[in-house]
Amino acid sequence: MFLKKSSSQSTIKNIVTLNAYGGKYYQFKDNTFQPLKKLAYNTSNFITSYISNKDLITTTVYISRSIPEEDIPDIIDIKAYEELGLDQAKDYLISYTETPESGEEREFHIFAVEPETLDNNFLPIKEETKYIDLLTPAPLLYKALYKKEILDDNGTQCFVYFTKFDAFVTLYHNGEFLYSKSIDFSLEVIYNKYCELIGEQIEEKEFYNVLEQEGLKTTREGYQENLMKIFGEVFITINDIIIYAKRAFELERIDQMFIGTASGPIIGLDDYSQNYLGLQSAEFNFNYQIECEEWYTDQLQYLMLLNTFDYLEDESSIVNLTRYPRPPSFVNRASGQFIISTFAAITVGLAWPLTYLIGSYINDASIYALNLQNDKVSKEAQKYKKVLAEKKAVITELDDKIAKLSATYQAKTKTLTSIYDKKVNYRLKSGIFHTMAEELYKYGVHVEHMRSDNDTVWLSLVSSEDRKLTELIKYISDNHFQEIDQIDIELIEKDPESNYYKGMLKVDLK
Repeated sequence: MFLKKSSSQSTIKNIVTLNAYGGKYYQFKDNTFQPLKKLAYNTSNFITSYISNKDLITTTVYISRSIPEEDIPDIIDIKAYEELGLDQAKDYLISYTETPESGEEREFHIFAVEPETLDNNFLPIKEETKYIDLLTPAPLLYKALYKKEILDDNGTQCFVYFTKFDAFVTLYHNGEFLYSKSIDFSLEVIYNKYCELIGEQIEEKEFYNVLEQEGLKTTREGYQENLMKIFGEVFITINDIIIYAKRAFELERIDQMFIGTASGPIIGLDDYSQNYLGLQSAEFNFNYQIECEEWYTDQLQYLMLLNTFDYLEDESSIVNLTRYPRPPSFVNRASGQFIISTFAAITVGLAWPLTYLIGSYINDASIYALNLQNDKVSKEAQKYKKVLAEKKAVITELDDKIAKLSATYQAKTKTLTSIYDKKVNYRLKSGIFHTMAEELYKYGVHVEHMRSDNDTVWLSLVSSEDRKLTELIKYISDNHFQEIDQIDIELIEKDPESNYYKGMLKVDLK
């Protein structure tokens, strides 16, 4: 088994991994990994989760090797705000990981996240567990596959993973994180696109059952064709990311691609990927040597567990963006220290009145100092509240301006679209009539009269032979199917007076 607990983590008995976005929780206990129905506060639980790629703000920076190690965190914070254009008024959570042997300068991958984003996703969980020990950026979870030697750390691997609310592409080179990017094809988006293609809203459960059980090789009517269309768009987007990454990071090739989803492997998807991208593709489903009764477990749950093992051995080896750490032990808390100090002072005071009096003076001095500090902090808090109120007023004003400009823009867009449609897409009926006249002449068919209404044309045809009429209709159907929506002739009959064959031809243009 992978877990080796250090003495500093001896109180940890269980590991709880949770997906805050999908609301699924697992517990590693007694060497088994099982679903957890409900969260609860328990100090023996180590709580770990991940931050979705779409919620992260990332960049890569380079720092001179002459910079002292103690100055690196401050410089990275400054560069993060500069490179990513972060709001100076916000206190982002920022962490980083260094690429080993990156050349003359040190290369760092920076990960930043807004506190509001974390609160929206993780505060409900924190209310239940009281703390979250480890919050890891989703793209860095794959690092555990190389550390545990599940994957060979040679070459370049591409990981594509679909969750219900996010889908992201991640590249690793020689076992080190290289690049990641979210794509707008989460499982929820794929479901909505499918409903748009078929023009109706089907049951979400039915769609996911087909996707998980039959995948791209389904024989159900309409599913395979439309799924192929959607995943065609998916792989066009992935191909663009791969082309960019190969150019930006000077990669010769992508050695292996792994594709998976939070719900399970999609049958045929790796074959489709291999044919479409020309890359060796496989399911994202590894043997972690961890017992679990489920037929399939979200692979990110396993990766969170492996990363927790590494974190318990060496906290500095894992990027941690949590803002909900567990409280320190009682003796290390300020309140605990205060209570212990007070109790000691009282004890000594009861034994030695003089010592008690000195302790009392010390307490008064401490209270006085704390009151001064409280006044200072209160003034500073009021200052920042005022700044925040001013910023909110500016934001509200800008939002109003944006709304007005957006309405103007939408109106102009509709006008330009209407003008363009009339100028470009208008069908010249004269050209259609000219073509039809040539084909009527070619087959020796004449027109007594004709009329049209929008895109429908009625032709009263006359010919010496009924065969000429049928040949004409067959020719038009075979050669103009892209321009004609429907062609129909109700009846061909012979005129007893003139011995000519007549028929009314109806043509619906697209």
